Amino acid sequence: MDIAVLMDHISSRDLRILTRLRPFFLVVDIGFILYWVVTVFHLIPAEHLYKDYADPMASAWNWSFLPLDLAVSATGLLALHLSRRRNPLAVRLAVASLALTTASGMQAISFWAIRGDFDWVWWAPNLFLLVYPWWFLQALFQVRPEGP
Repeated sequence: MDIAVLMDHISSRDLRILTRLRPFFLVVDIGFILYWVVTVFHLIPAEHLYKDYADPMASAWNWSFLPLDLAVSATGLLALHLSRRRNPLAVRLAVASLALTTASGMQAISFWAIRGDFDWVWWAPNLFLLVYPWWFLQALFQVRPEGP
């Protein structure tokens, strides 16, 4: 297949996957942005903060997620924008966003598991971030038959 042809369209199969992915990206990407706005302005009530929130090391650990989470949001929202224009770059950005999302969830879960801190208020959303991308990644990486 000619590279120019490949760059001019997005497959209908990938477009369907991106359409199904849209609500997940909107919730996660906007959710990350809102989480960081809430964090910057200290809007989470103290009783809902994670264990040792005031500890400088735990705080540094939390802030270390800022670039990762904003990269998730930027790639996901840009993927949605480009998918509406049927730009094939949308698929690559969606894959990047999904991989970064699962990494973000895995890092948080790993940290709390190592510490033996099992609070479902923090585990549930991070388990979601860890797991939900797998179905979409599998679908996007599925081998496609070659054809016109």
